[in-house]
Amino acid sequence: MKRSSTLFLKAAVIFIGIPVLALCIFLLPQIVNEANEAAEKGSDLAYVVYGIVTVMYITVIPFYFALYQSFTLLSYIDRNQAFSELSVRALKKIKNCALTISGFYVIVLPFVYILAEVDDAPGLILVGMVMVFAPLVIAVFAAVLQRLLKEAIDIKSENDLIV
Repeated sequence: MKRSSTLFLKAAVIFIGIPVLALCIFLLPQIVNEANEAAEKGSDLAYVVYGIVTVMYITVIPFYFALYQSFTLLSYIDRNQAFSELSVRALKKIKNCALTISGFYVIVLPFVYILAEVDDAPGLILVGMVMVFAPLVIAVFAAVLQRLLKEAIDIKSENDLIV
C-alpha cells in the first residue's frame, strides 16, 4: 500500500477525533450548565442529564484509545508489518474499545428513555440506539478483520516453514 493512502487514512483518523473533542469542550459543558440551572429550579430531570453527560465523557476515553490504535495500525501498514501479531493486537484493542463504548450506552438507554418521555421526543430513543449499535458494528468488523488477519498470519507461517 502506498504511503499516501495511509497518510490520507491517518488524516481521516485525526479529523474523526476533532468533532468529538469539540463536543467535549464546547457542547457538553453548555448542556451541564443548563442542567445546573434546571436543578436549581427544582427539576429532577437535570440528574438524568447528568447521567447521560457523564457516560458521554467516560466513553471518550475508549474512543480516543481506539483512534490511537487505528493510527498505530496504519503505522504498522506503513512499515510493512500489516501481517503481524502487533496488528492483530491493535484490532483486538479496537474491538474491546468499541464493545466498551456500546456497553456504556446500553447502560445509559434508560436515562435516554426517561428524557424522551418527558420531552415527548421518541426520536431521541433512536439516537440512543444508534449510539449503541454504531460501536457494535465497528466491534464486529474489527473482530472479523482480527480473525482474518490471524488466519492469514497462520497460513503465512505455515508456508514459511514449508519453503
